[in-house]
This record gives sequence, C-alpha cells and structure tokens, in this order.
Amino acid sequence: MRSDLTRFVRNTLGAVAAVAVLTPFSAGAEEIVARLSYHWAPAHHSAIYCQKFADRVNERGAGKIRIETYPSGQLFGIREIMGALTSGAVELGGVVGTVSFPPVNKNYNAEGLPGVFQSFDHLRGFFRDDPAGKAVWDNILKRTLTTFVAYNPTGPYMSFSAVRPLDSVEAFQGLKPRYLAGLERPRWEALGASAISLPTREVYTSLQNGMIDTLSTVPSAIKAYSWWEYLKFGQKPYQFFADAFILGNQRWWDGLPDDVKQILLEVGEEISKESTESIMRFSDEVLEEFVKEQGGRVDELSGEELAKLEAIDREKVLPAIKDLIDADVLKAVQDYAAK
Repeated sequence: MRSDLTRFVRNTLGAVAAVAVLTPFSAGAEEIVARLSYHWAPAHHSAIYCQKFADRVNERGAGKIRIETYPSGQLFGIREIMGALTSGAVELGGVVGTVSFPPVNKNYNAEGLPGVFQSFDHLRGFFRDDPAGKAVWDNILKRTLTTFVAYNPTGPYMSFSAVRPLDSVEAFQGLKPRYLAGLERPRWEALGASAISLPTREVYTSLQNGMIDTLSTVPSAIKAYSWWEYLKFGQKPYQFFADAFILGNQRWWDGLPDDVKQILLEVGEEISKESTESIMRFSDEVLEEFVKEQGGRVDELSGEELAKLEAIDREKVLPAIKDLIDADVLKAVQDYAAK
C-alpha cells in the first residue's frame, strides 16, 4: 500500500509540474475551454464515448463551454491521469478504476475479484448502495479531489494469448503474461504463469518482441491497439467487469457556472446509459471479428475445467489477495454478491 501511494504522489507531482508547460484554458471572456485526456485509442469503445460526450457538450453548451479531446495518451497515460486530475493539470479525464483507484484506496480491488460481480450494474450497486462499498467510493473521490461525471466502461475482462489455445486451466502454465492492475498478479501466479507489469503503450512492442505472449484485457482493446496481430487465442468466461469513468477536477468543477454543470451532468447521464448498454454488444462484435476476420479462436471453459478454474480462484487467489483488500470489505463484497 505504501509503495502504491508513493507512486500516486509521484504521478501527482509530475502532473503539477506539467501545469507549468501546458497552456491556460481561456478562449475569450465567457467561453470555458476544458481538456478531456484519455489513454484509449480512437477505435476503443471508451474513446468513442469520450468523443461523443465532448461533441454533445460542445453542441449544447456552444458559447459557454468547449471540450477538447486528447486520445491515445497525448497528454497523460493510463497510470498518469489520476495524478493529473488531482493536481489540476487537466480538467477532465478518462479513468480506469482497477488501475487508478487501488493506489488511493486498496479496497477498490474488489472490482477485479474474479467471478464475483455479474454485470456493470451489479458492480456499481456495491459502490453506490452498500455502506462498505460507498465508503470506498466516497473516500477515493475525496482523496483525489475529483468529481464523478459519467460511467464509460471499458468492457468485460478475458484472457488472450499468442502461444496456444486457452482451452484448459493447464494452458496457462509457462506463459508470459502482462498485468496492468496489481490484483491480476496473484491470479497469474496461481495459474503457473510469470507476469510482468507493463503500461498500455508498451504492450504492442512487447508482444512483437516476445517479452510477453499473454494478457487479460477487454475485447475492445485487442482491436483498438491492433494487439490481435499477435494475440490469436481467447478464453471465456469473463473474469470481471472493468468499469471506467469520466472524472473532473473538483476545484475546476466548483468554479463552473450552474448552467454549465447542468449540461455536463445531463450529457454525463446520457453517456453513462448509452456506453453501458452498448459495451457488451460491442465486445461480442469485436470477438466475432476476431474469429471470422483475424483467424482467432475463443474457448469457453465449462464443466470440469470451469470447476478447476473456480477452485483456483477460491482456494489460491482469494487467500493470496488478503493484503490487497481489507477483511471487512472483502466480507461485505461476498455478502453483497450472495444476495
């Protein structure tokens, strides 16, 4: 936890330094200009909806507010955006919960528990309605000096490999996976694979040179970043539902006129609904293209193999993450999921 907080503080300080070289946001006496930074490539589902958010706000808020979008990590990468938002180096950002939130509050690791939540609505209900989950969510926003604007999910997580069909639990033995969130590492180890940490921008080159050959990600990503040039085998069932958000810097938000806030909230609510409703369908379409046009293969574990995977999660992964989630929060998650 201490090292995670250290990294978060370092990223925040780096973002503060970036303020000195970034231009101020004024484009006239009345119009507010804000930047929306996100690491997703333009073809990624979450990038598409970030752009829709900006376009809609710009149309309804013409003359009052204009949002400029910066995709593909042009301003800040996936591991840098939280610090940038906290410092005020950028007004709006696309944030992946499993990456950005655990360094602030380790209990957000609950999102990535394999097989616990059954949908995005189920997941969000824990952080919105359950007292333990809501305390985690409120703590994250307070500590990062951010405000919630919209949900913009990245999709359901599953495993992909360049080496062999993932048609059994044993297929993972000896693979070289990449992990992005810390919660992934215990699972890879339990499956007999040696994982290394890599940011999104380094995945393509690492697949190309053989540094890694496997990763868990959302279907949208294998297309958006052209990873499916190397990844040829996928495995279901989905492990968890990776949520993402459009967040705003709290100080910037507090200084906005009420009518501008209302525009942002109205559009944010629309994007939350549309992005969430379309993400599973979009993921299915990408997997269909992966199989039919890219020559890929997707195996879905069932029967004895699925039971073996679930046993590994229950008997090896959960005990290994005891330092990543407080016991009382883990119990609250399990109780919530059992309802």
